[in-house]
Amino acid sequence: MARTLKRRCPRVAGMFLLLLPGFGGPEAAAGQETEAIPGVMLHDVIVDPYVPPIAIRPFTVFAEDAGLAREIEGIMARDLDFSDRFRVRDSLPAEFAGEGVQYALWEQFAVDWLVTGTIEPAAAGEGLSFAVEVHDIVFASLKGKATFPLPPRDHPDFRLAVHSVSDAVVEWVTGDRGVAATRIIFRMRAFGRTTGREIYMVDFDGENLRRLTWDDAIATSPVWSPDGKRIAYGSFKAELPRIYELNLEDGQDRLLVPEGHGQHDMPSYHPDGHSIVFTIIGPEPDGLFSYNIRDGCCLTHLGGGRYNDVQPVHSPDGARLIFVSNRLGSATPQVYTQPAGGGEAELLSPFRYGEGGYFTDPDWSPCGDKATFAGGIGGRRQANRYHILVAEIDGAGNRILQLTQEGNNEDPSWAPDCRHIVFQGARSYGSGVFVVDTVTGRTRILVPNVEAEDPDWSPVLAVDGVIR
Repeated sequence: MARTLKRRCPRVAGMFLLLLPGFGGPEAAAGQETEAIPGVMLHDVIVDPYVPPIAIRPFTVFAEDAGLAREIEGIMARDLDFSDRFRVRDSLPAEFAGEGVQYALWEQFAVDWLVTGTIEPAAAGEGLSFAVEVHDIVFASLKGKATFPLPPRDHPDFRLAVHSVSDAVVEWVTGDRGVAATRIIFRMRAFGRTTGREIYMVDFDGENLRRLTWDDAIATSPVWSPDGKRIAYGSFKAELPRIYELNLEDGQDRLLVPEGHGQHDMPSYHPDGHSIVFTIIGPEPDGLFSYNIRDGCCLTHLGGGRYNDVQPVHSPDGARLIFVSNRLGSATPQVYTQPAGGGEAELLSPFRYGEGGYFTDPDWSPCGDKATFAGGIGGRRQANRYHILVAEIDGAGNRILQLTQEGNNEDPSWAPDCRHIVFQGARSYGSGVFVVDTVTGRTRILVPNVEAEDPDWSPVLAVDGVIR
């Protein structure tokens, strides 16, 4: 039972600064970087080296619709692989199909977990009924079972519904909800255009890339609302840059902050979804502001003025902000935290006097204990290269890990599992949107061959109003 002992180890649990004087982003660089940022630990240790193997037995399906079954199996296999919790087994022997689960046989096939399922027409109305079981092969027991409604195959949320089933499988095995039923937004130049930036959205597995805005203007800094039904973003579609909110249910958008001076950008929602924090760029007073978008009132200055304070993001409890400021020098922006209502700022990024440094794009982990940001420090070799960093907040010694080692990497955003981070990157083989697992360091490309900026990861999304 050696595999039993290993498997039962404890679980481990855009910047838009071109408008600001003194803030200039580095050029994207390709190539291999092998040295850590001074004072930062390079992430080169896999915390849990044993990845349990899981198999999906071919699903039983009505009317012998093998194509439907294979499609669902394929979606779930990729979801479980991308969860970084399992090693998905394929090429199953034919004798493993059929009724019942022969635990001893699956044990010989070196499988720890087995997913089985039956797909039938829904008892009432359109759609499907998907009965799923997860079996613990090592202990020859049923780990979890449930029946999930799926919309018809041609429904726009069909894949999202299957993703939510994959998330349930992850939760049954690990105790932590998966994040396959999520989406990622980012901005990029529209295909076939040479100017402007529009907002795009893509599923967790890189499928269903679609365009959300059609303003023929420059969109900036898109972010998800806490309920996953709205997106706030900056745009130049009016005379001055302003912040808008796009309702994903009806496609309508509205101006969020009608009052105030200067250029409005870099919004972020309060965890209750009723207000936002954002940046106003000149004339004074500029810096960080909040606004009650539910009641349409109360523009409040939170910080800035003599410094350029930008990119505010709330902590999960709404009590603090993380943001970027150039108070240590216009050429060395750093990441800070402060009380949400304003107050003394504390340095978080790894500043070293005399060595410069450039740290931006902060995001607070949904679990509240860590933050991610991008940046670089040190000599000429690193000057034009960003890496994705993760810092412990209020931890002993404020340990900081460097997750990436190759190319240029910016604009990180946490997944709701507090484990994965999406970012935009440039490599020797091209640019795109990437996802990194902070536990194993595994990196995958989500959207290849695009010049994307400002990716933001959604909360877990509901299907037909229900998060399953």
